[in-house]
Amino acid sequence: MKKNVYPLETQCFYHIFNRGINGQKLFFNEQNYHYFLSLMRNKISSVATVYAYCLLRNHFHFLVRIKSEQEIREAFPHKGQTKVSKIISQQFSNTFNSYTQAINKHFGRTGKLFELPFRRILITSNQQLVNTIHYIHNNPLKHGITQNIEEYRHSSLFKIRNGVDDPILAFDAILALLEL
Repeated sequence: MKKNVYPLETQCFYHIFNRGINGQKLFFNEQNYHYFLSLMRNKISSVATVYAYCLLRNHFHFLVRIKSEQEIREAFPHKGQTKVSKIISQQFSNTFNSYTQAINKHFGRTGKLFELPFRRILITSNQQLVNTIHYIHNNPLKHGITQNIEEYRHSSLFKIRNGVDDPILAFDAILALLEL
């Protein structure tokens, strides 16, 4: 049984991460990174706010804050009887499944792309929150991909430092968080 598998709770911060099956690639070209982020924006933004992310060739990391039950219910009025935790989980599942289907179709492959289930760590303190942001943004350095994390293009740090508009990031929420 995998560790770190439990329902995502509303109004909590989580470090969400996953990798390719057997550590294989998730992102094969530049367009894949953009498509994955567009899926995250289109499917996850209804249930969570993204504070940090980093996409690497064979894995990814996101720091998210799950929205309130009211916000989620307003985004999914037709799911009135469904548990909010199920709605949240389904949105993440839909994102990863949609990406897998697109990659499989484009590259003529079959089968799973991601390890199952996606992993998550509940953030329980401000220090853990800060440490997680640093961990996510330093991941390209840790894996020897770059010597300068501010230059790594598939990271929220690159977008923030260079003033690049990134619709997946909630800049106002990030600035408010930094004022803790």
